[in-house]
Amino acid sequence: MRQEAPTSPLERATNVQILVIGRPGQIFTQPAQIRQLDVCEDIQAGLDALVGGRYGVVALQMTGLEGRLGQVIKDLRDRTDARLVLLARIYEEPIAIRYRGEPGKEGADDYLLYPLSVESLIEACQGSEGKAQPQTWPVLPGADLATRIRILERLATEDDLTGLKNRRYVWEFARQLIGRSGAAPIRMTVLLFDIDDFKHYNDTYGHATGDRILVEIGSLIRRCCRPHDVVGRLGGDEFAVIVWDDPAMGRKGHMPERRASTSVHPREVMAIAKRFTEAIGRSDWSSIGPRGKGVLTVSGGLASFPDDAKTVEELFNRADAALMEAKRTGRNRIVLVGQIGNTQPGPNAK
Repeated sequence: MRQEAPTSPLERATNVQILVIGRPGQIFTQPAQIRQLDVCEDIQAGLDALVGGRYGVVALQMTGLEGRLGQVIKDLRDRTDARLVLLARIYEEPIAIRYRGEPGKEGADDYLLYPLSVESLIEACQGSEGKAQPQTWPVLPGADLATRIRILERLATEDDLTGLKNRRYVWEFARQLIGRSGAAPIRMTVLLFDIDDFKHYNDTYGHATGDRILVEIGSLIRRCCRPHDVVGRLGGDEFAVIVWDDPAMGRKGHMPERRASTSVHPREVMAIAKRFTEAIGRSDWSSIGPRGKGVLTVSGGLASFPDDAKTVEELFNRADAALMEAKRTGRNRIVLVGQIGNTQPGPNAK
């Protein structure tokens, strides 16, 4: 009698044995399905389980390993030749990228963002046969399922025009950072900005020119930020930057500046805003007319957690209110919430 082919990774045996090191209740959206995997909740148990070399993939939860992740990766590499996949929360992605090395070397082979389903983890490992997969793939109809999943994950978090993070990613990143603040102090500032008179440029010179402006602005702000800061396009000509200091990265050299109130505001943000507006002033905007150089300006608003807001909604609302104040008081400036007089005017301010 003919047997029907299984339709789900959970209905068929995986061709790669997977060991998960971490807390399944945090990692997986449906922890009950972990029967398909071997799980160790602490590092030493995971190292002991690797004796014998039967695993093709080791998935390591990063959360909770601050300060010792590098050593844990080295210990795992010394114990096994299996493919090593880091499981990271969205706010840990910059760290995961930093630890992702060449296959078989000091870093990890890959990373996945969690929470995710057990099925997604299995599907990502199916067909890999323990070998690290390339990180950049062409979008081809014939691409294997794991490749298509990776491409879809990228498209789900990135803005397709600028390559920056999208609104959903930016909000979720900020939400998870705030959620994490109960376990460790978090300093985070949101910069919201948009392009002054963008609709005029878009309507006058066409949408293709408008798109080029958006791409260039996105590139400029990305270059002005630190590697781990999150830069996103929220939609239209509105952009967001999340400037944050991870306690695990240390705060070497940080000298906080105080506002007129008692709250502390990271001075890196104003430095970023200054570099950004100066870069705009130096750029050639000849595509928006003969006076294009130096004509384009932006207005922005800054708000900090936990000084100005306690929730992600309140944080973005406060930054947006500061942005509106920047527009109201003449544009071409960055306004810090809570102290309207403290603005960072653009280089073309009159």
